[in-house]
Amino acid sequence: MFKIAVIPGDGIGKEVMEATINVLDALNLDFEYTYGDAGDECLEKTGTALPKETLDLIKNSDACLFGAAGETAADVIVKIRQEMKMFANLRPVKSYPNTNSLFKDVDFMIVRENTEGMYIADEEKETEEGAIARRIITRKAEERIIRYAFEYAKANNRKKVTAVHKANVLKKTDGLFKEIFYEVAEEYPDIESEDFYVDATAMYLITNPQSFEVIVTTNLFGDILSDEGAGLVGSLGLIPSANIGEEGALFEPVHGSAPDIAGEKKANPTAMLLSAVMMLRHLNLTDEADKLDAAILKVLDEGKYLTGDLGGSSNTFEMAEAIKNNL
Repeated sequence: MFKIAVIPGDGIGKEVMEATINVLDALNLDFEYTYGDAGDECLEKTGTALPKETLDLIKNSDACLFGAAGETAADVIVKIRQEMKMFANLRPVKSYPNTNSLFKDVDFMIVRENTEGMYIADEEKETEEGAIARRIITRKAEERIIRYAFEYAKANNRKKVTAVHKANVLKKTDGLFKEIFYEVAEEYPDIESEDFYVDATAMYLITNPQSFEVIVTTNLFGDILSDEGAGLVGSLGLIPSANIGEEGALFEPVHGSAPDIAGEKKANPTAMLLSAVMMLRHLNLTDEADKLDAAILKVLDEGKYLTGDLGGSSNTFEMAEAIKNNL
């Protein structure tokens, strides 16, 4: 039996989580779900966005499914990542049928460093002149994430890893990142290695996304590029993510809490369901992951039950039910 922490969070997180758990139930998994609170509404109720009980729940689980956080995202997701040393953020970008994808053959993984860079709250401070943020790059953390990217490529039959940086301007920090990348690349002679500046990469994602297989980059750049990837394939509602670390794993859709449509059953459940697929693979439940992945693909391919962001008229639960019926 696997212990799964379930944190619906804010806004549409509750809806897509409910839909996803309903679909997972049809797989007859040996899961024990325990629910926890976190996010904006939790802050209003309890005075803290991430209660100790919720953090302990995640720490004592085999994996965590997380819905969405609103304005408190930095106090919730970033803190969970740091507390549990979830150093790798995986964001697959893949084109699906019957979506607004700009291309039909996009399929790459963004491997983003999760623990340092610009996203360290204690390193951002107000000054008399305004404010200042300090960017942290360490050899240990960057070598770990770069090696993870090459190992991912090796395990998933990917032939190329691309490092993304801005070493021409950030000569010390990104200069170190680039240096470490090629040091690690020498250990994987069967995998092609290349590097691009982040601004050039932003252009190549639009002009030639098929050339990418695995992208490895630092925290801020990975965050921005993965949202560009979502636009590339048609919707934030299609992008799942995984946070993998030394002490646990958390799986969440890339989209936020979307308060403008919360409670209206308009949210696309696909990203949350694909996050569940990533969780199943992490738990080595490969057959179940393949079944769910295939059921999602079939519903998208048929195009009968799609949410509004995909040009359809189905609501969150109708689309999820169609996926469930295809298992």
